[in-house]
Amino acid sequence: MRDATRRRPTRPEAARRPHARPGALTLTALASAMLLAGCAAGEPGEPGAEQSAAAAPVREVLLQPAGAPGPAPFTASTAQEGAPGNASAPPATGVGDPAPAGRALTGATPGLYGGTRSVASCDVERQVAFLTADPARARAFAESAGIPESNIAGWLHGLTPVVLRTDTRVTSHGFSDGHATAFQSVLQTGTAVLVDQYGAPRVRCACGNPLRSPAAAPGAAHAGQAWAGYRPDRVVAITPTTTVVTSLVIVNTADNSWIERRTGTTGAQDRKPDVPPPCDPATCDVVTAPPPPAPDETTPRQPTSPNDPVAPPPRPQQVPPAPEVSPTGPAPDPPSPDAPAPDTPDGGMPVPMPDAPVGPDGPGEYPTAEPPPSFEDLLPAETAPQQPETFEG
Repeated sequence: MRDATRRRPTRPEAARRPHARPGALTLTALASAMLLAGCAAGEPGEPGAEQSAAAAPVREVLLQPAGAPGPAPFTASTAQEGAPGNASAPPATGVGDPAPAGRALTGATPGLYGGTRSVASCDVERQVAFLTADPARARAFAESAGIPESNIAGWLHGLTPVVLRTDTRVTSHGFSDGHATAFQSVLQTGTAVLVDQYGAPRVRCACGNPLRSPAAAPGAAHAGQAWAGYRPDRVVAITPTTTVVTSLVIVNTADNSWIERRTGTTGAQDRKPDVPPPCDPATCDVVTAPPPPAPDETTPRQPTSPNDPVAPPPRPQQVPPAPEVSPTGPAPDPPSPDAPAPDTPDGGMPVPMPDAPVGPDGPGEYPTAEPPPSFEDLLPAETAPQQPETFEG
């Protein structure tokens, strides 16, 4: 007879459910689903390192104003720059519609980011100090960002501080009770972020939250207060480039000019790009008509017009011909400076002086233009017999 107690379901969990707070239960389940959606392992920004499909549908996409820390910030703000909201912008429209997936734009798109020349939008050193001071926080940050915990400082120093120039969909991660929780959000234009070497935003500086590519959220509703000028149809989703980029072409928010910022720098090397985009920053619509990325200097650049030449191929090394020497003519010119010194030839054999007589076989027997050695020169100095001169000049 089988033991009937084996089939009896345990009661403690079911008994507790009626007493749990509905709001807390819903938030816990949603956070768990988002965490599965947004914390896939992989190298930061590497192609194929984006998040896996959500295990459960995402219900909400949080709207986050540029300067607000948002829920459960990882650290205090390290933002040093950020565009304030446009007070003259029209009211938000379409917020009641499902939250947008975002128009896909590569991280190398010129004008996608902005900043002030020679000014870093984030204080990377403070970000490193905040995280490394708390081991639990550092561990959760590294897991969310997909990097080794031991390399947090090095990874942050390799990022580039800029500000967003479009409302941008991301997967963000908050920190609560010693753990990271992922959630979907839209970051407002002007948000200060740190961008990796694939052009993807990886840290939100107002809260220190690690960022990843957005997860699919079909039918999800907006959460939070929309800002003036917000339009769901103009939200973008930034995709990492397939190769490492060495610089980003950004917009100088101070005067609407183009800046080239080397990736991994804080603005000290900012300069005017050699090939600026074909439109003015003030009139370029990066969302609907993004300018093409500039050619990367890591790949050979092809000419765009007959007046834009490429580097010529290397010239083959030319070997000068040997001078012609007559059997009875004057001695040849001394060898070039590249030749071995006359007093230290290979093999230790003495070299005939320019006025030495020419051998009977003639100079054509030797590969050089120098006359062949005489019989006396071929013998060692100590064994050669003392011979008188056989002829006179």
